[in-house]
Amino acid sequence: MNDSSTGSEAQTLIARLDWAHSPLGNPSHWPQSLRTAVDIVIHSPMPMLLLWGPQLTQLYNDGFALLAGHKHPQAFGQPTHLIWPELKEFTDPIYKAVLQGQVRTYSEQHFDLQHLGRKSELWLDLTYSPIRDEQGLVAGVLVTAIETNERRRVALELKMRSEASIKAQHQSEERLQLALTAADAVGTWDWDIREDRFVADAHFAQLHGVNPVLADQLPISEYLSGVHPEDRGMVARSIKHCITHGTEYSEEYRLLQPDGQVLWVFARGRCYKDHHGRPTRFLGAALDLTDRKKIEQELRQSQTELQLIINAMPVLIGYVDQEERFRLNNAAYLDWYGMTPQELYGKTIREVIGDELYATRAEQIAAALAGKPCSFEADSYHRDGRLRHALMKYLPRYSADGSINGFYIFVIDDTERKQTEAALRNLNETLEERVAARTRELAESNQRLQNEMVERGRVEDALRHAQKMEAVGQLTGGIAHDFNNMLTGIIGSLDLMQRYIADGRSTEIGRFTEAAVSSANRAAALTHRLLAFSRRQSLDRKPIDPNQLVHSLEDLLSRTNGDHIELKLQLADEVWPVSTDVSQLENALLNLVINARDAMPNGGELVIETANSYLDGTDISTLEPVKAGDYVMIGVSDNGSGMTPSVLAKAFDPFFTTKPIGQGTGLGLSMIYGFAQQSGGHVSLSSLPGQGTSVRLYLPRLYLAPVEQVQAVIPQETPPAIAGETVVLVEDDPAVRMLVLNVLGELGYHTHEAEDAKTALPLLESDLRVDLLVTDVGLPGMNGRQLAEIARQYRPELKVLFMTGYAEKALERQGFLEEGMDMVAKPFSIDLLANKIRTMISQRS
Repeated sequence: MNDSSTGSEAQTLIARLDWAHSPLGNPSHWPQSLRTAVDIVIHSPMPMLLLWGPQLTQLYNDGFALLAGHKHPQAFGQPTHLIWPELKEFTDPIYKAVLQGQVRTYSEQHFDLQHLGRKSELWLDLTYSPIRDEQGLVAGVLVTAIETNERRRVALELKMRSEASIKAQHQSEERLQLALTAADAVGTWDWDIREDRFVADAHFAQLHGVNPVLADQLPISEYLSGVHPEDRGMVARSIKHCITHGTEYSEEYRLLQPDGQVLWVFARGRCYKDHHGRPTRFLGAALDLTDRKKIEQELRQSQTELQLIINAMPVLIGYVDQEERFRLNNAAYLDWYGMTPQELYGKTIREVIGDELYATRAEQIAAALAGKPCSFEADSYHRDGRLRHALMKYLPRYSADGSINGFYIFVIDDTERKQTEAALRNLNETLEERVAARTRELAESNQRLQNEMVERGRVEDALRHAQKMEAVGQLTGGIAHDFNNMLTGIIGSLDLMQRYIADGRSTEIGRFTEAAVSSANRAAALTHRLLAFSRRQSLDRKPIDPNQLVHSLEDLLSRTNGDHIELKLQLADEVWPVSTDVSQLENALLNLVINARDAMPNGGELVIETANSYLDGTDISTLEPVKAGDYVMIGVSDNGSGMTPSVLAKAFDPFFTTKPIGQGTGLGLSMIYGFAQQSGGHVSLSSLPGQGTSVRLYLPRLYLAPVEQVQAVIPQETPPAIAGETVVLVEDDPAVRMLVLNVLGELGYHTHEAEDAKTALPLLESDLRVDLLVTDVGLPGMNGRQLAEIARQYRPELKVLFMTGYAEKALERQGFLEEGMDMVAKPFSIDLLANKIRTMISQRS
């Protein structure tokens, strides 16, 4: 803070007063925030008043001293309520609001000034702004006063000549003022990916708008719905990337509360994978950042308020360092020199004004850097080429140790004052024309923005759909393994019941039901549909004739439809062959026929058609881009109830169905979509309410390949064991283990059981006779493949039969099996398991 005796009267008062007994204390102990504020006030060419501390102690510059009238100099360094009791009713609400961080602005406030025994009227524009200390708290109030007596005089002179112009100006100023005023705990989660079970604590649930009572019962989608719509896509993509690549999850995002409140959270987590590299669990924690964000915002506001204040002043204000480089300047420089504060930062005075003007000011610049304040007048060219007349002032800036580290620059454009009357007349003449032109510009910009928003929405919808389909595919693939374990226990147990009945041993059966077998087989079919949808079920591709396939299903489809629906076949001649999985294609057609039947409860016409088609990517509406080429179209159409646009938009979404609970899974069209994509084809869907629906499946044409006929499988008699043959069974699921033990016992094998690899290894490393190792692939801890590898170190010729709940052929293609190994996929029949065991034991090593 400048303490020079050659400075202003305010500086002299600061040096002379006894501050030790004042509310502010000794100036050497003042905080840097107070020092900086005092520097700005004292050196400002405009009247300024600083109120600091709990008692709002007054410090002001020479310009404000003139406005204080007879109260000066006694008011300097005194609490404001002692000096201005007559203004208490006006100022108390203002100080209360500003000390809470708000800004108050008042135009043309009237005051009576007492000076040297004379009373005079004074009109002021006042701005009350908060000043923050180093901790970001409001510690003082900065009052800026601009005398408007001259402006009022000019306005009154122009009032009779330009009433309409003055009215328009006031309206414009009012709109501008309104626009400026308007501008004015930790929670945790644990996601079991395989089971799709999301467990969160109460705090995490509350943050995301979920009832804490249901925190361990809802899917992750319920929590994502609480994320702010603008951040939801980012969070979903980050989670997907973490699961796919095994990276750390770390995001800040907003939460939209039911009452409209926005919260900020920081979430960090990690995805854990099993030994196969499959994601199993995703754990993490979320921290409520709302309070910290508010503090950060207040700190940023405190750092920018000074810039906002000087930007609002109608003068050029800057600061240059000892190298004459700009380190601070206000927005007025943009109008004068055409450069923003960011562009000016770091540039020298010479670079900004040029060599010619710099030479005329070099003496004053040197004096300011030597500690001497300078005031002078100068002419300067505006960036528009006009010559401007300016009042300039250079004020040295002192550091805490008293050294000079640069100087402040204050420039008042005196030209504007002389041109005010002409400018007001020009405003009155051209205002309506400029408003109309600006209105046209805003309308055009608004139309362009709306067009861009429509296009962006279309692209985002397509992206979200593709991401949604991929995410659900990953989830369904993880469900299948555990679901198949359950199916194996159910189907195998029922199969054994049927064998006991056939042998006349019905007294050993507690209960039997054909409904259980039917339910279990439907569950197995659902598993295959899930795997097909997720594209993890291997397709057993074979060349087929589409027309022949449709003819083979004709009787089944007719019985499925019933007598009230007429089935028509429109099969094209010489349809190209295709290569695909016969059972998957049959299942897809059956699903489409059932959907069509349900859409015609009162009867109707169902058409199945085939045709050769060439697609170039523009002639059909598919969910994904089409690769140009030859395709075979297989279509199913009905004249039933049809779909509304909203239902049509969700038709391919997983688990979406319009049927009552228990009458549909919502996987039919999703499964067909996954099957088509896995086959290299496409699906299109068209529908109109009351007119019917048409689904067309496009499969790639197969070139130069004969069509194979599917051979029927002839059941074989279950072979028994040969005396002494021994099997070691390793299975972690109790139901499956019990089933296989019963099968082996019925066939006469000696059996040793283990629930995991750790229990099985002592048996395999012992001297027991072991003819075959039967093990599940997905064991806890060490998996079945690793167990077989270790066992073969002790028994090199050991034969191994793997059981798996995943697609059998998918594992075979990965090089999973070696010599002397085989595999059976769950759910399996007893005959298949017995034949596999007999075949493997009978093989010669």
